[in-house]
Amino acid sequence: MSILANRLAAVKPSPTIAATTKAAELKAQGLDVIGLGAGEPDFDTPDHIKASGKAAIDRGETKYTPTNGTPALRKAIVDKFKRENGLDYKTEQVTIGVGGKQVIFNAVLATVQDGDEVIIPTPYWVSYSDIVLMFGGKPVFVPCGENAHFKLSPEALDAAITPKTKWLIMNSPNNPTGAAYTEKELRALADVLLKHPHVWVMTDDMYEHLTYDDFKFTTIAQIEPKLLNRTLTMNGVSKAYAMTGWRLGYACGPIELIKAMNMVQSQSASHPTSITQAATVTALNEPLDFLKPRNDMYKSRRDMVVKMLNEAKGITCKTPEGAFYVYPSCAGCIGKTTPKGRKINTDTDFVEALLEEALVAAVQGTAFGLSPYFRISYATSTEALKKACERIQAFCASLT
Repeated sequence: MSILANRLAAVKPSPTIAATTKAAELKAQGLDVIGLGAGEPDFDTPDHIKASGKAAIDRGETKYTPTNGTPALRKAIVDKFKRENGLDYKTEQVTIGVGGKQVIFNAVLATVQDGDEVIIPTPYWVSYSDIVLMFGGKPVFVPCGENAHFKLSPEALDAAITPKTKWLIMNSPNNPTGAAYTEKELRALADVLLKHPHVWVMTDDMYEHLTYDDFKFTTIAQIEPKLLNRTLTMNGVSKAYAMTGWRLGYACGPIELIKAMNMVQSQSASHPTSITQAATVTALNEPLDFLKPRNDMYKSRRDMVVKMLNEAKGITCKTPEGAFYVYPSCAGCIGKTTPKGRKINTDTDFVEALLEEALVAAVQGTAFGLSPYFRISYATSTEALKKACERIQAFCASLT
């Protein structure tokens, strides 16, 4: 008899981590692999944030903190939401986790019971569905195809809601597509949600500051204040601040929910490190001057990658509004054969052959719930991206 719990049967390892691991293994064998699978900035944590963490160590701030964060961090989070998003929260409405993933994990654990439905627009970040399944919930996938600009329509949302719906998970800018919702689009979704007061909203705003072409970011509780008392607004420092390894995500929401999430947190990781919390206070309180040159670089890379992918035979690629991903279609390559005789029947076949025969690592669209696509992260050097796109062009041209 297995010692493992039955709940694990529905859970899969992270496909994005698997792609990165496979690329690392091939690199270790001496192969010139270009990894475009990881969702991690290639920029370093800004110096003033690193200095803040070092100073916290020197001050002896290396002890336990409250589960919901230090008073200084809670205040910084509340101030951030007020200053940048026009949202009014109290410090007791704050929860923090070891990364944004743990915040989502805690929210689902605290609220989802067997049979509860969670609406997940597709394509989606790989962890949403597995976290829901882990706690007996039912992911309800709503396809948001390329013709819909990879965004949820109000009609599709309304059709997906049932009496069993507990949450709608939103992610803008989106991982994997980079699509971001305008104020008008969020207004239309909010109008639907107002008709269904039993549905809660979890909004993952992790890529808030990574938008381009003068796109204006807004979050749904900002658009419709009546949703504030049933919205969990989640964010973190991993992406915009290049602090992936520091591990800190945060959220604000109704006090009853936050208390439950903090109780869960107290029985798991307790809290992110005291050093990370001190650095995050600095990150949230100090100006974001470092972001513009970085975003200018991301935009330049995005434009180059989109152009070069659209020049590849059988590939089409939309220009996203934010994040640091593109989600090109490989539909024109399906049914073809590689020079080594491999038949490409799916996007998984495509990315596996791309890695093995062209030494470019990407992630298949199947992992995100929408095929035939693949995700490329352009959070890497321009030189590596150009070389990778040239390899993709050559690989596609070689298919017969």
